[in-house]
Amino acid sequence: MAHIVPFRAFRYNPDRVPLQRVVTQPYDKITPEMQADYYNANPYNLVRIILGKAQPSDHLKENIYTRAAGFFQDWQRQGVFRQDPQQSLYQYVQRFQSPGGGPELERRGFIALGKIEDYAAGVVHRHEQTLAKPKADRLNLLRATRAHFGQLFMLYSDVAGEIDGLLSAAPPPDMENGIELRDEYGVLHQVRRVSDPGVIGLVCSKMRDKKLIIADGHHRYETAIAYRDECRASQEPASAASELAPYELVMMTFVNMDSPGLLILPTHRLVHGLTEFSAEVLVDRARSYFNVEEVDPSLDVARATGILRQAGQAGTVFLGVTANRALLFHTPKALGSNLFQGFSLRQQALDVVQLHKCLLEEVLGISEETIREQRNITYLRNAGEAMARVRAGSANVAFLMNPVRMQQVRDIALGGEVLPQKSTDFYPKLLSGLTIYALE
Repeated sequence: MAHIVPFRAFRYNPDRVPLQRVVTQPYDKITPEMQADYYNANPYNLVRIILGKAQPSDHLKENIYTRAAGFFQDWQRQGVFRQDPQQSLYQYVQRFQSPGGGPELERRGFIALGKIEDYAAGVVHRHEQTLAKPKADRLNLLRATRAHFGQLFMLYSDVAGEIDGLLSAAPPPDMENGIELRDEYGVLHQVRRVSDPGVIGLVCSKMRDKKLIIADGHHRYETAIAYRDECRASQEPASAASELAPYELVMMTFVNMDSPGLLILPTHRLVHGLTEFSAEVLVDRARSYFNVEEVDPSLDVARATGILRQAGQAGTVFLGVTANRALLFHTPKALGSNLFQGFSLRQQALDVVQLHKCLLEEVLGISEETIREQRNITYLRNAGEAMARVRAGSANVAFLMNPVRMQQVRDIALGGEVLPQKSTDFYPKLLSGLTIYALE
């Protein structure tokens, strides 16, 4: 049972700051260049809190986490952040184009607090593994600030679209309750506060029978679990059985996985730093695992994408591009072999699992640990950039992928299984700083 409740969010005060210059992409999507741009954009940009700059003089009592807590408190006192007066849900609409172009799409969701559940409870389901280092970083930030600044992207199923319909039909808010801005990728973000108790009650009621799948935010969700467990061990339980302590809840954006605006992009693999790489050896060894076809080596991005899309209708396929060759890998031959011990047939059917286990690990000899630590692997959304790097001689081979389908994510997550890292790229991302959940 998904337990959803409204909250009084802290939000940037548009009378004090230009919203477009203070909100950010999720912390794990912020490159060093973006971090510098955010710092320069506005002195109240959220990056100072969620991804501050380390200083040579940092120590136990003065560091990026203590500075983040200081900024949060100071900006509240200065009126940069102000708390909404009523318990509310926040309808969140994004209008965008795919990075490859095409018609405008719309993705609708809402922001609320969700009860933190252990995976074993069967309410919240993950679809990828997490790493210890990012979780330690986010836990230190949560301990210092006692607040959540970014959205956990959660998926639920609502074929009829009832919940979106309820929120859209809610009485229109005053102008001060809604915001609209475009991010650096041209995505339009619209947030409006829904405070009608009747609407809130219906939405929360209809969410009670939903299972939730984490689309983005696995590290932050598991950080919230760890922080909840710390607080449970050190604090008195809530005074009433029906009352949840603030640390039992985390801020989430809920999106209907059955809606047409849900877009998953492929994440391509760029292999580099292999001193003995040979395209001929790659082809020769790969034939033990796939049928391999030569493709016009001068193909451009549009042609590569078209080939993948068409060939992918028949099953597993990916395209390998080297400095002077293009290779189509399809029709897996190792399904059910010992190579996939511990993997279900659902997982084995994924293009990305076939690529990792057969080509990256077996054919190219890149270990699981090396892949996990991204020593010889770079992940890229842009297929053109991946092809350009290979053709310029700065990488050995680019493996271009079709996107994972939502049905595959759903089946694997609800089946208690996981995908390899960087298997899904839900686009666009949810901005950080649109709403803030403070635990005290």
